[in-house]
Amino acid sequence: MDWHRRTLRNAPARPGDLVAVHGIGGLGHLGVQFARHMGFRVAAIARGADKAPLAAQLGAHHYIDSGAEDPAAALQTLGGASVILTTVPSGKAMSPMIGGLKAKGRMVVVGVGTDPIEADTAQLTFGTRGLQGSLTGSPIDEEDTLAFSVLQNIRPMIETMKLEQAAEAYGRMMRGDARFRMVLVMGQ
Repeated sequence: MDWHRRTLRNAPARPGDLVAVHGIGGLGHLGVQFARHMGFRVAAIARGADKAPLAAQLGAHHYIDSGAEDPAAALQTLGGASVILTTVPSGKAMSPMIGGLKAKGRMVVVGVGTDPIEADTAQLTFGTRGLQGSLTGSPIDEEDTLAFSVLQNIRPMIETMKLEQAAEAYGRMMRGDARFRMVLVMGQ
């Protein structure tokens, strides 16, 4: 969970700037909440109009349906994103997002896919745009993030299942059927 807050805290964005979260699943649903509570104008990007209510519930100011419109063009219409947190596990889906960055913006990759990200060098060079990856922070970063989460009431959406149902929970997670985290509990 720490990458959300640490990445945004160290990003080239200030409160009021546009931050986009690409993918509002397991990582992205937390990213939208962190960005909103840190004072950013938030655009959630996912495929399908059915995800718009969830994006609004999580605190997004804008929803972009990547199945219905070009998300990079939509971000540019909003003034360009200072930061795009991309959580989807697909380099092919991430690549065009670079075009949604404003000058000096940064795309931060936290989704791990098997295919490469392709970048237009002119977009990077002439706009001084950047591409970086992020994983986790230090134990102090984790403590700060948890304290911020408590203070701002940022919570993951979870499903609980009994420990005896671990295989079923794992299967749901691997099929992408979990909303959004599976938690195993004992003694229910």
